Amino acid sequence: MLKTGRLLLRPWRVGEGAVQREMWMERDPRVPPHRRIDSAGHPTVAELEETIRAVEPSSVGLLAVERKVAGDAIGCCGLVGSGRGVREPQLAFEFLRRSWGQGYATEASWAVLDWARSSGHEQLWASVWDWNTASRRVLAKVGFTEVDREETTCGTNLVATRPL
Repeated sequence: MLKTGRLLLRPWRVGEGAVQREMWMERDPRVPPHRRIDSAGHPTVAELEETIRAVEPSSVGLLAVERKVAGDAIGCCGLVGSGRGVREPQLAFEFLRRSWGQGYATEASWAVLDWARSSGHEQLWASVWDWNTASRRVLAKVGFTEVDREETTCGTNLVATRPL
């Protein structure tokens, strides 16, 4: 568990599948189809809860971000594989729209960066769609620098890195 002034970053609870589903439903239509709710309504809350149940504790993964005062999960932040080796994972975050604009993504990202540094990671990566200006601002605030652009069928993906 990671703590900040306003937040707890902790493993997801099975009953929070609805929070994850809400994040899936709120995704921008420009997000690749495999990361959005499909025409059959998948993933369902039950499927997301099963995924939460199956997750084994590890040094990578997305933690639920909970507001301390309200006690509610408002998003996720953590480390995921970057494809560049175990010493250089990728920072990832996503938050419910109702919590946007309050600095939670930046605050949670700083906590994950501190944890990654203390865990011996040497560098972190991040990728973000060029149209996602809010996430680009968060990455800049926590010290990421754009190093590449990848053209995909879904648009331009910006690749950034940060030494620890």
